[in-house]
Formats: sequence, structure tokens, C-alpha cells
Amino acid sequence: MQLRKKIPFFDLNRQYEMIKDKVNVAVYDVLCSGQFIEGPAVKELEKKLGEYLGVKHVITCGNGTDALRIALMANGVGEGDEVIVTAFSFFATAEAIAQVGAIPVFVDISPDDFNMCVSALREKISDKTKAILPVHIFGMPADMDGINKIAVEYGIPVLEDACQAIGAVYKGKKAGALGTIGCFSFYPTKNLGAFGDGGMMATNDDKLANTCRAIKSHASGKTGWRTYVDLYDPAAGELEQWNGESGSDNLYDPFKYYNYFIGCNSRLDSIQAAVLLVKLNYLDKLNEKRNKIADAYAKGLAGLPLQIPQSAPQNNYSCWHQYAILCDKKQELIQYLADHGIGAGNFYPVPLHLQKAFQYLGYSEGSLPVAEEICRKSVCLPIFPELTDDEVEYIIDTLKSYFR
Repeated sequence: MQLRKKIPFFDLNRQYEMIKDKVNVAVYDVLCSGQFIEGPAVKELEKKLGEYLGVKHVITCGNGTDALRIALMANGVGEGDEVIVTAFSFFATAEAIAQVGAIPVFVDISPDDFNMCVSALREKISDKTKAILPVHIFGMPADMDGINKIAVEYGIPVLEDACQAIGAVYKGKKAGALGTIGCFSFYPTKNLGAFGDGGMMATNDDKLANTCRAIKSHASGKTGWRTYVDLYDPAAGELEQWNGESGSDNLYDPFKYYNYFIGCNSRLDSIQAAVLLVKLNYLDKLNEKRNKIADAYAKGLAGLPLQIPQSAPQNNYSCWHQYAILCDKKQELIQYLADHGIGAGNFYPVPLHLQKAFQYLGYSEGSLPVAEEICRKSVCLPIFPELTDDEVEYIIDTLKSYFR
């Protein structure tokens, strides 16, 4: 085992080198168009992503956190409502709940796939529960049959956090198209990453889609009005001030100066959409490469005194956003890998229910023991698709040397 070069935890430059000619042309076309916000590239991306996911509506937005927040608002979640959510995820999952004034109700996770435990979910249902927010953590689909069964029983919407799971499949359907609405992130390190921030929501519900479109753009214009009619005043009809009013060019829309409730500003810019349109053509191929790396890890690490991730059950497909092994001496292993030139991820050092930001909820250590144990032990190995076979072999050999 000989170190030839450092292996980063993630390397965006390698992917750019592979697609830069097409990306550069796509970005240049947007620059020449002069339509930088919600331009034709955004509309085309929404159309292509809807086809990819098999849903009627895709609504792009500024980032994945906004996607979660807007989806909560569109489903009427607000002050004092409860939203049941996993304790093992990135902070934004629960942060979005608190941002709309609701209360995150944390549940424990399955020790096998680190996703929401369905039996624990049922125990947390109350008359204040307004939504269920499962996460397809690390790209592994959650038990959506079990979650949806409980949701239907109680008449509660399911908001999927699929920010790490674009391309993952659950029983023949794409993650993010399995509940009431799915939320995605285009953060640069995601499986489908932009060259900046970006996000989207996906749904088959016409009214919900319209509400999301209104909220993300100041609840203005015709979309804002139609949402206002749907939510507050079904008998209102059409706006008189629209009659005969029109803009003088593509950059001026007179209707956007009429606002009907409080929304936000969360729009995807056209340059990011152009980048994503190029990358979308490679998504399945790159996810397949992640699966091959995961298979190599599973084979190469078998027999070592650590827990490796389970593969997706039959008819399911993980997109392997992360590959998390469990080790009793987490920090020691991370340091050993670093000493041998290998980057590793500490995902996540603190479960959500024990974050300082949520101490007002009254959780204490031991409240959700599985999530706490996974946080103490989880080490994420490099799994970006541009890793070479030699690099994967070196990572495996380094882990074997550590345990020797």
C-alpha cells in the first residue's frame, strides 16, 4: 500500500473537467439571452425533471432548505403545529419546520438503513400532527409504504426530504415522488449539483404546485391570485385590474406588483438551470458508478470489525449520496485516514434532537438511542463517482491496515 496522491472526500473539479465544454456553452447561451431569473432554461429544467421523476409538477427554488420551508407553508403548516421528523439528518430538515413556527417532533431511526423508524413514527402521532417529514438519508429510500400507510390512516401529508436522494428508487418509483410532495437540493456536492445553490419541489397535486409557485415569488401576480382564491376566497373570481394591462417587454410583468399573502423570494437563476440541464444527462450514469464503488467497499471491507451499509432491498435503488460505515473509534479512524491522505466525512456529529438550537424542546441524551449511537460511530468514505479503481482499492487497503 503506497500513497501516490491525496484522495479528497469530494472533488468537484474532476466532474467539471468531464463536462466543461457543454457547461461552458450552456452558460454562455444564458449570458447572451439576458434572461437570468426564471428564464427558458429554468422552464426546460422543470419539464425535464418532471419527466425524470414521473410527476406532473416540478417547482424550482433557491435552495433545498427553501424547498422544505415552502412545502411546509403550502401544506398549511404553521405556528404550534407538530411535524414528525427523523433525528438523523442535516440541520435544515428540522430548521425548516421551526422557521414556519411549527414544532419538530423527533423520532428514532432504523439501525439498518438510518431512516425513520415506522413503529416509532406511529407512537408520535397526536392531534397536533400536521405533517410527516421522512428523509431518504444518504440516498437510501425510507420505508415509504409504512410511512404512507400511517399518513393515510390519519389524513396527514407526507413531505419527503429527498435532498440526498435524486435518482434513488423505491419499488419502481423515484424518491421524491412517493408522498404528497418531495423536496430536493442542488447544492454543489449533491448527486445532481449546481454551480451554486438551488432546489426544487415535486408533486402531482395541481393546487399544491400552484401554491408553491406563488409562495416562492412573493405570492404575486396571477399565480398568487389563484392561490389566494383557492385558500381564502373561492368565490372571488378573476381580477379586474388584469383586463387590458400588459407589459412592454419580457423583463416587465405588471402583474407581479399585486401581492395576496406573505410568501418569500426563492427563485432559481437561469445559469444554475443551464448547468443542471447538462448534468441531468449524466445523472443515472454517475449514480451507477456510485453503486459500483459501494459494491467494491462492501466486498473489500467484509469481515472487518465495523458495520458497513446494507444494500437497498429488492426493487429499490440507492443513489449512494454517502457511504457511512460505523466504527467504535470514530475520531481515531478519521484521523488515521487523514494521515494516509484520505478525506472522510463526519456525518453527523450531533443528532438533531441534541442540537443547541433545539434544546428548548427538552430532549436529553438517551431520548433517541439509535440516532445517538449512529452519530457517535458514523464515518463517511469518499464515494464521488470520479474516484478511480486504484483510489477505491487504496481506501480499502488503508482501512484494512487500520484494523490490523
